[in-house]
Amino acid sequence: MLAPLRDHLLPKDPKSSPLLCMVKEQYFTRMSSEIDPDEPGHRESRWIVSEDVNVEHLLDVFTTIDASSESVWDACANFMDHLHRHKARLVILTPKIEGLADDHPSKPRCLSGLSRLFLSVGNCAEEERLLTEALKLYKEREDDRAVAQTLRRLSGTSQITRLYKEGIRQVEEALEIFKQLDDSVEQAKCLIHLADLLHLDDRPNAAEDAASRAIDLLPETGKKYLVCQSHRILGKIHRSEGDTAEATRHLEIARETASSFGWDDQLFLVHFTLAYVSFDEGRFNDAHKHLDDAKTHAADSTYYLGLTMMTQAEFWYKQGRLGEAKSEALRAAEVFEKLGAAEDLEESRKFLQDIES
Repeated sequence: MLAPLRDHLLPKDPKSSPLLCMVKEQYFTRMSSEIDPDEPGHRESRWIVSEDVNVEHLLDVFTTIDASSESVWDACANFMDHLHRHKARLVILTPKIEGLADDHPSKPRCLSGLSRLFLSVGNCAEEERLLTEALKLYKEREDDRAVAQTLRRLSGTSQITRLYKEGIRQVEEALEIFKQLDDSVEQAKCLIHLADLLHLDDRPNAAEDAASRAIDLLPETGKKYLVCQSHRILGKIHRSEGDTAEATRHLEIARETASSFGWDDQLFLVHFTLAYVSFDEGRFNDAHKHLDDAKTHAADSTYYLGLTMMTQAEFWYKQGRLGEAKSEALRAAEVFEKLGAAEDLEESRKFLQDIES
């Protein structure tokens, strides 16, 4: 384990330790590229699930002894991206990242990576604070691409906090930048976010148009992950309009694609939405089965599990099974409290009050 390595090697000039340098090379090489769900190596990146503690200790050592190294901090950013994708949790590196000088080349990217982890555990306030700081630094550096990507991320935070019009403004600003950069893939990502926000802002026609435009912008081969997202959102839109047949068609397309690539995050969200479609149609057993399936794809995300528990509680409540609803809601509240997901915790407590009354 690397924790003992740190204790024994750090006082002895770790830069010159052949063993530690060998371990550094082994792990840093495996984190050298960004995670892309459409690339074959995406599944292989799940190695982080079993090695995350070792890697974190290693990064803690090298950020202590070589704090000015850009490559070490880039490795930190990649490490947090791996955690966000496969094992959402916070990191002990947080104070070091926030303590970096504003002119450090890696600071905005590390802040952005750190914000993903706070989002993964349901802490939207911290995610927004870190993203806003990263946006300021990117603007100072006149990095238009990074500015647009950060604006798109902030639009997602606005969506979660139900500031839909603010989110629409942010993602439309990002979309315009990517149009100027002539980047069709990034435009498609913005349109997917825009579709979700327009749907929540009760503008279904505009939402459907945005999701369809995203699919049209994407190449016929590759970028299946974004196509999968587009169909999933189209499923949500049609479900809200009461067209469960069309909703199911799009969701099944998304499920088939996600299953073939092993995209647990999309499979979770697809089953989550299919649960609501089934419940709308009065197929209560199917609805609960979809929630159980969603849980199997949320094994590494405690926050997703909490959301599933809360939805299960709502279904029990609507079926008049108040004891089961209360039990599941209490479990969800416990999860949200441990994660520090304040808004979800407040909603679960209000729900429990409704059951009691």
